[in-house]
Amino acid sequence: MVTNAASFGRSGVHDYILLRASAVILACYTIFLVGFIACSAPLTFEIWSGLFSSLPMKVFTLLTLIALLIHAWIGVWQVLTDYVKHTALRGVLQFTFVMVAMSYLASGIVIVWGV
Repeated sequence: MVTNAASFGRSGVHDYILLRASAVILACYTIFLVGFIACSAPLTFEIWSGLFSSLPMKVFTLLTLIALLIHAWIGVWQVLTDYVKHTALRGVLQFTFVMVAMSYLASGIVIVWGV
């Protein structure tokens, strides 16, 4: 079996499972935030800050950020593989996306753990 080094998972099935799992995490986080906003009638800075200062919310937020980056990477990889046939250009675009994704992850860690 030949594996692709640029793919996030080990195979197409693994990528499929990662996509579905990350989508479930993203959906749960979105439903939770929408429910929290709907139930917090006077949403103030103190309430919002209190939500994100708890350890479970910090972990849930970072897990969601990682799930978002995994989801985005698999999607970008599939689109670039399908539509960008020039290997060097595809490599540069993938490298650029990875650098941007890593900076988003670093920023997310600093922002979430800075609260």
